[in-house]
Amino acid sequence: MDAARNDARAGASSNAGSALNQSIMQLLEHVDYRLITGGEDLEAIYRLRYQSYLQSGMCGPIASGMFEDRWDNLPNSYRFGVYFDGHLVSTLRLHYISREHPHSPSVDAYPEILAERLARGETFIDGTRFATDPDSAPAPGVLPFLTLRLGMVAASYFGLTAVLTPVKIEHSAYYARIFHAVQRTEGKVFPGVLAPIALFEIPCGENLRQTLERFPFFKSTAVEQRMMFANPAINRLTPLSIVPTAKYYRDAA
Repeated sequence: MDAARNDARAGASSNAGSALNQSIMQLLEHVDYRLITGGEDLEAIYRLRYQSYLQSGMCGPIASGMFEDRWDNLPNSYRFGVYFDGHLVSTLRLHYISREHPHSPSVDAYPEILAERLARGETFIDGTRFATDPDSAPAPGVLPFLTLRLGMVAASYFGLTAVLTPVKIEHSAYYARIFHAVQRTEGKVFPGVLAPIALFEIPCGENLRQTLERFPFFKSTAVEQRMMFANPAINRLTPLSIVPTAKYYRDAA
């Protein structure tokens, strides 16, 4: 993630930010997001998780060679694969959590932070099981941008209080610089992984608006948002391939 943090610093300055925006916009022409529920695509993202986590020390050996958990099949779960020119390069899982759907990894890990807020009617996207294949990256440091764009699309669709992102402390600078994420907890044992994890929160509202203005490749049309999130992923029988729509904002500018 060192390259990602370097790109984060570049994105924080106006001159480099323009170059970053242009670069990511061009790469999005080769990207599609797949909302995955089963079959070989699901096994592929579980294998990618495992390979990434084993290499980084996030998990130990697993005989199946796949990393899955009890939250994968919840009705508020959305599992995505990110494909570049048809090849799987990263994956991210999102849970939409609310008073009606209060279950996700972060709720279980940090009930003292989230339970009362959910009861008050606040809503969140919980982004977990982020994994990448650096050897397949089209350029150094770009996979976090291409992958975490999913959280920004979700935030635009659901109208949230915040996006939650449990991360290693050493990666916190990236989230603070790009998303103005706020650390809510100290590092602690997180379900399913070995490394200490802290909960960070990306406020929506005005902060989301500013993030989309700084990084327009995070923008999305209503059509893209509905394709990703209008129906729970668990109810789909086949993977749904979704093309990024940020370019339509660029072309209209």
